[in-house]
Amino acid sequence: MASPTISIASSVSIPQSQNQPSTIDIEHVPVNDDPRQWSPARKTTTLCIVSLATMMSALASNIQNPSNSLIEADLHATSSQISWTLAAFLLIQGNFPLLWSAASEIKGRKPVYLVASALFMVGSAALALSQSIEVMIGMRALQAAGSCAVMAISAATLADIYDTHERGTMMGMFFAAPLLGPALGPILGGSLSQAFNWRASFYFLLISEVIIFLSFLILFKDTYRRERSLTYCSALQRLLNSKEAIPSSNGSIITGHESDKGQTDAKDVEKQLQTPNVPDNASVVTSTPGLDNVRLSIRDINPFPPYFQILSRKNNVVILIANGLVFGFTYCLSYTCSRTLANAYGYGAFDTGLVLLCLGIGSIAGSLLSGRWSDRVLAKMIEANGGKWHAEMRLEGSKLAMLWLPPFVVGYAWVCEKHVHVAVICIMLVLIGFSSIWIYTSTLAYLVDANPGRSCSAVATNSSFRGSLAFVSVLVAVPLQNALGDGGLYTAWAGVLIVTELLVLLVLRKGESWRRESEEEESKH
Repeated sequence: MASPTISIASSVSIPQSQNQPSTIDIEHVPVNDDPRQWSPARKTTTLCIVSLATMMSALASNIQNPSNSLIEADLHATSSQISWTLAAFLLIQGNFPLLWSAASEIKGRKPVYLVASALFMVGSAALALSQSIEVMIGMRALQAAGSCAVMAISAATLADIYDTHERGTMMGMFFAAPLLGPALGPILGGSLSQAFNWRASFYFLLISEVIIFLSFLILFKDTYRRERSLTYCSALQRLLNSKEAIPSSNGSIITGHESDKGQTDAKDVEKQLQTPNVPDNASVVTSTPGLDNVRLSIRDINPFPPYFQILSRKNNVVILIANGLVFGFTYCLSYTCSRTLANAYGYGAFDTGLVLLCLGIGSIAGSLLSGRWSDRVLAKMIEANGGKWHAEMRLEGSKLAMLWLPPFVVGYAWVCEKHVHVAVICIMLVLIGFSSIWIYTSTLAYLVDANPGRSCSAVATNSSFRGSLAFVSVLVAVPLQNALGDGGLYTAWAGVLIVTELLVLLVLRKGESWRRESEEEESKH
């Protein structure tokens, strides 16, 4: 008896051919209320909401820095405890996106945004009312858990509503938000602390997040469609392949083994996504009786295998370490600089915020220019290589900034150590922000280019690495600063950054052969 064919997640059913594998373009599977067909006004509203939410999440990470000395005095905290408020935030914000991403692929974007925003609000309210440093550490962790959701899935939201040819421009507009947040955080936090007290920064975050929550609740329409989710389809495939029997629409029983015969394997689906068009002989359905009652839960998705797949490749691991070290350096710099300005220069919260703004200005300028430079270098290399391209070419664009970053860091180290005029510190911060983000932008783009079909997992893994290394760097920052001074600490960091640059150059030289070895090994399994 012939086995019936069942579509995955009420989405795609493709007749199998013995000689020709089926191809699908899962991003263009017909769905009800297609987000890509929404009006420009609704799309723009969605873009503005997620951009604002992302900016506030990024701003929350360093809005506290200018007020650290005030918090330390008011709560009778030690420098080590203040470090923990920052470190806990970074650790959770770096590693929690994995869970939010998995949840959004099962329950949709809007429920995740609402739950995460609620956590952000609770954390911000508790921080504003904190009477002990222990409570503050715990609530910063809760705030981070809520704030990182929008960082994890906002890009997926934009991919839901904008087609491929539109995404470049829209993503460019969107990514200005997470860069603007850290630039504004110190000056905003310093201004509020100077005008009121350190708690005002967290009240500001609370009020802002209430507005964002209401925007998601009232104005935001969910962009998620399970028919277009490879993660959902893969999870449902595993469910159908299990031993549990599933009743069909006519009352018969379809076992997991029977359903295999009419299914496209999840790994095959991932490979087929690279094919841009759906073939003429593919039948697409939007409703499947018998499976509409199948509902997946979070436990149907295991978020960890994608991490291990990324970490199984040597080129990825080396770049992830390099990215984490650069990110850890910038957070250590922002934290220790605020201490130096308060202790050595006698600056208040507002003045400290103004100085730290220079780091953000340099980062924004570096991000905008490095992207164009990277594309220009890549285009020249492809032309010189006879039109052939490989992912490691993307790293060539980072070489220029490698010449600048360590000398700038050494310069900053001894400018602070000798208590030179603060204008020189501002200049050094701009130059450091400019050159560090230049390298980081190229290496992050490489991770995406080197992991086709797994780019989301690669970015999530990068977030985990950078959050973990930033966590460590913030914890050791104060003891090292006290022991070595700014001169010794940042001369040591310059050495670490030289090692980081050597790691990038190693991948530039060996990455292509490593990737081919990994791909061959994966194909065997």
